[in-house]
Formats: sequence, structure tokens, C-alpha cells
Amino acid sequence: MRREDMVREYLVHLRIERGCSPLTAEAYGADLADFSAFLDRCGIACLGDVERETVVAYEADLLERGYATSSVDRRVSAIKGLFRFLVREGLVRRNPADTLQLPKAPERLPDVLSASQMDELLSAPVERAPIPLRNRAILEVLYGCGLRVSECTGLDVADAVLDEGYLRVVGKGGKERIAPVSGAAAQALEEYLAEGRPLLVRPHAKPTPATFLNARGGRLSRQSVHALVADAGRTIGVANLHPHTLRHSFATHMLEGGADLRVIQEILGHADISTTQVYTHVSRAHLREEYVKAHPRARALPPS
Repeated sequence: MRREDMVREYLVHLRIERGCSPLTAEAYGADLADFSAFLDRCGIACLGDVERETVVAYEADLLERGYATSSVDRRVSAIKGLFRFLVREGLVRRNPADTLQLPKAPERLPDVLSASQMDELLSAPVERAPIPLRNRAILEVLYGCGLRVSECTGLDVADAVLDEGYLRVVGKGGKERIAPVSGAAAQALEEYLAEGRPLLVRPHAKPTPATFLNARGGRLSRQSVHALVADAGRTIGVANLHPHTLRHSFATHMLEGGADLRVIQEILGHADISTTQVYTHVSRAHLREEYVKAHPRARALPPS
């Protein structure tokens, strides 16, 4: 069987048997495509010819290209999973990546914007035109509801139950949850749905249930949201602002405002409370940072 066919079989296995979401399978596919390109450069056509040294060389290649340890680890995990599947199916004899162990990446706290930065980002005047109204609504929803990008772009008009103050959100693994809507997010959504979205709908096109539309009347892509968030960040002097930073900021500001960790977990759609607990570390770090700024003797403190 050709290498491409083996990878395709594995991705089908992830979707059908493992129940991975399309986005997760797409990410695995992208990682394995990069590995496949590396094998081409090495002149290795058959996955059965891949040795442990090949995977080690690929790790070194990734690090040389500037990938973080966590990214290298993720790609090697994808390779391990692929070969585990191929061994089980009898398509190769061994898993060359099975014994590889990468050093654990140092824990990195999520980036967050301060409350004043968020206020500056969201308080700029908005032109009463479809795209600016849409973009403001997206920024408000990402921060006001703590959504992931895919959850935001996946919203349908019927998911916005604004008179009751919530959104129906489909998260990872197709799990549905209810996300409360801030007053500012609800207002921005109402204005966009009333004044902006109708002008983006194409009269003779097939109707779409999507909340956020592109200029051609189709569902807005995740890449477009990444671009508009980055553009918005530049207006307040924040380079490379990422949509997930708004989600991190939402969780951190909720915690600093006294919200229960379990409530934040529920709103974010985290399956495990340990995922949410990272924000307690962010808040402690922020608390110490503010103390160091304000207290005259704080500079004598040992580094955290």
C-alpha cells in the first residue's frame, strides 16, 4: 500500500473509530503531511523503511526550523499513533517512534490582556457597516463568552438565544453547552444581526444558517477570524493577538472577579477541571506583578 493511502486509512480510523472531530483529524493530517515531505527529502518512499534514526532526524529538522518543543512533541505523537495503527493492521512490522521520549516542555502560562487593554480593544467607535459590525460582534463574543474560534465560526443564528441571555455552543467532540452572553456581547450581536448580516446575505444564494458571514455570504472561516483579531490587536499596540488570548483573558478576568472555578470550567467547556486550573496560576502571577509595581519594598522579593 502506498504511503499516502496508509496515512489516509489512519485518518479515517481517527474519525470513525476514535471519534475525533474533523478539526482534530485535519491537524493530524497536516502534521503527517509535513513528516511525509521530510521522508521525500530523505528519499524514503515506504513507511516500512522508516527507522528510529529517521524520526530522530525529523525531530532535529523541526527544531532547526524553529518549532517549539511542544510542537515537536505533538508531531512525534502523531507519528507514533500512525505507526501503532499500521502495526496493528499488519501493514508495517514495527513502530520506529515507540521508544522515543522528548524532554517535557516547560509549562507556559497562557497570554492574557489586562482588563484595561480589553476595554480599549472593545470601546473603539464602530462604523455602521456590515463588516465592522460583524467584527465587533466576534470580538465581543470571543471575550464575553470565552469561545474557541471554531465554536464562534460554528454558531448559527438560531444558537443566539439573546432574550434569555445565552448561546448554544457546540464544542470539542460535538458536545453542546450553554454559554452566558455578556450585555455588551448581546448588544453587539443584536446590532450585527439586525443591521450587518442582512447586507452580507446574497439574494440568490442558497440560504445559510451561519451567524457570521463573509463578504460572499458564506460562513466565515477560522482563518478570517484569526486575521481580524490580529488586526484589532494592532490598533491597541498588541502584536500577533490570537483569538485564544481573548478566551484566556475571559477566564482570567472571571476568576479575578471572584467566579467559581467550576463555573468557569462549565462555561469554557473543559472536560477536566485541571485544564481550567491553569488560570489560577495566571491570576497569582498577575497579582504578584501588580504588587511588585505598587509596593515600594516589592523589588526585594525573590523571583517567583
